[in-house]
Amino acid sequence: MSTFHLNLSLMTPGHFRGAWRLPDRDPLAWIDVARYRELARQAEAARIHALFLGDSPGLGRAIAEHPEAGLDPTVLFSHVLAGTRGLGAIATASSTYNSPYNLARRYLALDHVTGGRAAFNVVTTFSPNAAAAFGYDRTPEKSERYRRADEFVRAVLSLWDGWDDDAIVGDRTSGRFADPGRIHRTELHGKSVRLEGALSVPPSPQRRPVLVQAGGSPGGLALAARYADVVFTVGQTLGDAVAFRDGTRERAAAGGRDPGQVAISLGVVVLVAATEREARARVEELVDASDPVEAAHGVARQLGLDPAAITPDTVLTPDVLDAAPDPPGSAGFHRSIRALLSEHPLTVRELFIRSASGSGHRLLVGTPEQIADDLEQWHGAGAADGFTIMPADTAVDFGRFTESVVPILQRRGLFHRDYEADTLRGNLGLAPLAPGHDRALATREPSALPA
Repeated sequence: MSTFHLNLSLMTPGHFRGAWRLPDRDPLAWIDVARYRELARQAEAARIHALFLGDSPGLGRAIAEHPEAGLDPTVLFSHVLAGTRGLGAIATASSTYNSPYNLARRYLALDHVTGGRAAFNVVTTFSPNAAAAFGYDRTPEKSERYRRADEFVRAVLSLWDGWDDDAIVGDRTSGRFADPGRIHRTELHGKSVRLEGALSVPPSPQRRPVLVQAGGSPGGLALAARYADVVFTVGQTLGDAVAFRDGTRERAAAGGRDPGQVAISLGVVVLVAATEREARARVEELVDASDPVEAAHGVARQLGLDPAAITPDTVLTPDVLDAAPDPPGSAGFHRSIRALLSEHPLTVRELFIRSASGSGHRLLVGTPEQIADDLEQWHGAGAADGFTIMPADTAVDFGRFTESVVPILQRRGLFHRDYEADTLRGNLGLAPLAPGHDRALATREPSALPA
């Protein structure tokens, strides 16, 4: 895989979640569809590969301080990509709180609507609020969530690959529209997922949505190695990011896959400024927009620490993390933060800044040239095949990245100047899928795959 890809996150108000408090910001921008259409226009003009939108079902207490997950990504993308020709859509959904049949049908519809430019980012969701909203007494354990995720993905892949290319006969003379013998039913009787059936529409122009996976636990790493086309990950240090990419490719190869067909997309929170002085001022402005105590507690919860014992000035070291129980949240976040603290201890406030408001992703601040230099360095070192750019303040940094950073990368020959294919899969440099490929993959039991 030689394609240097760039995806752009649509999270609003930005990955510094208090950005809505800044002057001239619209608190309702996170549900403003017209605004999202304008962002899509900007992204396509810059030839960005895809827009990325995270999602988590169930409303939490963070809504008191900032927006949480907003509009359903598949519904939103079906609207905002109308009129675009090359821009892709990476829509997030939970394998824990969805039906595989309903999700497969919805995402394949999005893939048809966009002409083959959709992707499914599968997450397992650990939020207690989501569990309660869906009628669970508790959040399923991580091992349980990933066992279901494996069965879920196998079911979805099999459903997407249910129609042979010649299943539609269209014989006007005989009146035979389709050959049912060329439409294959999915039959899966697992511990978590049980279904029998086939989808009512054939594959899309790219055959099925690109499969994106985000998760750094052992279960998440195995899921990525088995099925993912793109792995969305976190990396605070260059060494940790390189090791993650190498490890992912090795696991894919061990499972019989071409490691060059697994693209690593590294999340980076970006703040773009005309000068270093402006950059520092903007960082302080965004940090000041967040409540320092609540910010400290948020970081503590992410790391599995007791929020009551944490202040903004608490110094964090790897030993502090090692003494805590296993964190309930992202294992990738925890791994990345530990690598960062191994290089230098940080206060909670410093970590809040370095991890972009507690998102866990690396904060990259600078002028357009400095940001382009950094992305080129990390890509050249083997940290990633491309990047998912996460604007610090979407109202400012989305446009500054597309208008000032992308042209520099294009002049350097790193980033394409136009879309090279009609589908997202083609633009990412992924090989076409043959009919039956995913059905065969879906029939393999997890025990036969790398752990």
